[in-house]
Amino acid sequence: MSTSPRLSLPLLMPQQAQRHLTLNDAFRLLDVLVQTAVVSDSLAVEPEDAGEGDLFILPPGATGARWGAMQPGALAMVENGGFVEMQPVPGQIAYVADRRALVLFDGEAWGAGPFAAKETECLGINAAPTDANRLTVAADAELLTFDARTPGTGDARKVINRQDTDRVAAVLFQTGFSGRAEIGLLGDERFAVRVSTDGASFRPVLTARPADGFLSVAHDSEPVCALDVGGAVRVATYLKAALPSAEAGAGQIILVSDAAGGAVLAFSDGAAWRRVTDRAIVT
Repeated sequence: MSTSPRLSLPLLMPQQAQRHLTLNDAFRLLDVLVQTAVVSDSLAVEPEDAGEGDLFILPPGATGARWGAMQPGALAMVENGGFVEMQPVPGQIAYVADRRALVLFDGEAWGAGPFAAKETECLGINAAPTDANRLTVAADAELLTFDARTPGTGDARKVINRQDTDRVAAVLFQTGFSGRAEIGLLGDERFAVRVSTDGASFRPVLTARPADGFLSVAHDSEPVCALDVGGAVRVATYLKAALPSAEAGAGQIILVSDAAGGAVLAFSDGAAWRRVTDRAIVT
């Protein structure tokens, strides 16, 4: 046996001449195979400016004076001004500098293998996660966008899933880690928006009933019509000379501030504005 069984390191033979050549060749292989670090595993064109000792993993389709004759997945190292080819061994791990990743050679190809992203119990980005907040991000802004790389469909749907109807699926907005507004499904099937001044007591702003889409505004009782408001309602005020188009849709309601006899509510019949009091056209 003239080489080692695993790393194929050249072995010294009894009474061998010029033993230093064999020993130096073994050291050269160890320099590549032990704690392997490569410049890139994706560069497909043989670089002209690589430095002595630079090491590359050749991707499929690599081209160049020397690279074109080498096998995909081989290690190419700059030695004495030129590239030499070395074969990796199964189980070899390499650090890829240009993308700061680890890859594993399985005997046929390099891949992420056990270094691929997996499920993790918690993740903190610029902050420490906790048991209550297993994903914690400290940043001025976060971006969630559609998938342009896979590529995806172009849609961007964010899902919040709760266990059951009586649980919460919501987004909570805070000031100094004290709740001020919440939006979502808050313990029943209705979509709701509520606000707070102290983070403990919340007031309803809007509640939408899923069966018919009826809205409750400023109260939490079941709506009796499409829009059920728990308080006074204010409509926009206009001068007669600046009335909006009545033809935009029948059923609009406004307040005409300078109508004859004083301010009066007016409604659109689809063609003109009419006074609520006597149905006379506002002129």
